[in-house]
Amino acid sequence: MLRILVALLLWTALESHAQEALVKCRAAEKPADCARAAGHAHVIKKASFFRAALARPVEERIAVGPPELVEFLMLDNVANGFPNEARAPKLDPAFLEDVRRAMREIPDAVKRSLAQRLAGIYFIEDIGGTGFTDETLGEDGKPAAGFIILDPMVLSARTANEWATWKESSPFKTDPAWKLEAKIENVARDDRMHAIQYILLHELGHVLSIGSNAHPSWTIPVKDYGPTERYAFFNLSWVVAGERWVSRFEDQFPQRKDVRFYFGAKLAGDAMRPVYETLEKTNFPTLYAATHFGDDFAESLANYVHVELMKRPYEIRLVHDGEVAKVYGPCWREARCAAKKAYLERFLAGS
Repeated sequence: MLRILVALLLWTALESHAQEALVKCRAAEKPADCARAAGHAHVIKKASFFRAALARPVEERIAVGPPELVEFLMLDNVANGFPNEARAPKLDPAFLEDVRRAMREIPDAVKRSLAQRLAGIYFIEDIGGTGFTDETLGEDGKPAAGFIILDPMVLSARTANEWATWKESSPFKTDPAWKLEAKIENVARDDRMHAIQYILLHELGHVLSIGSNAHPSWTIPVKDYGPTERYAFFNLSWVVAGERWVSRFEDQFPQRKDVRFYFGAKLAGDAMRPVYETLEKTNFPTLYAATHFGDDFAESLANYVHVELMKRPYEIRLVHDGEVAKVYGPCWREARCAAKKAYLERFLAGS
């Protein structure tokens, strides 16, 4: 009983200390700027914070997020203007086992390089999305590893196809005449575990990109990218224009700037069909890939592994007044995605 009491007191003290930066920034004149600066300087941005986790086998780096990680995520929400209140969850053992099973099924080609790069998979509720990944820095100040945060509230209640439908529908405003249906698993595998698996593939893609030549770090300003020729995957779809990055398809895909997942849908419901028809004229394999160069790589890797290596389905059905108006499928056998497929094959072979 004494040990339990001491542990509880220690956790409470840690949690209180870990909230200091958050309290300060919420009271600041410019909360977003304060939160952004505090996040960059936060203790969890140092790889040394995860030293114990990195010493464990990859399959054992799964846990509830510590107080420091909760505060970091709250700072990120303040910096981005998200209303969410991140907190540590109480995990259902069955849910935890689903995560472990999902991880075990992921191909070795993906898991091979995680020993030195994955600082852990952590669970925090109300994070403002499905998953979140960020990098940590080594003693030399260079990206060294990455940690993944998953929201069990989002993951616990949906099967694979329900989750995919919810996610893919989120950029579009509700329209009674239009509906989107996503399929990433067949009936026998349409369960929570396989929803978690697809999400993990995406987040692990972010981790694997850390320190690679895929794209610039998403944590640095554009002026610090240096010559973009060094970023082989980035160059397939993105360019630097002044002090910002833009896609190579801005003229062909003007709706891209209004594609926003999870929060604040900007696209009208009746824009579904023209958006996906335009997407087919780019080399983005999914709509989410078109939102950011980091998500382009992570989403491309996840979709490629899911479809090509794991032989799973991927289908977006656009339904108008009860009739299927368009079906969007994987691009990996199409010319438009050939260069990205070749890059991913080389990347995974060398991982």
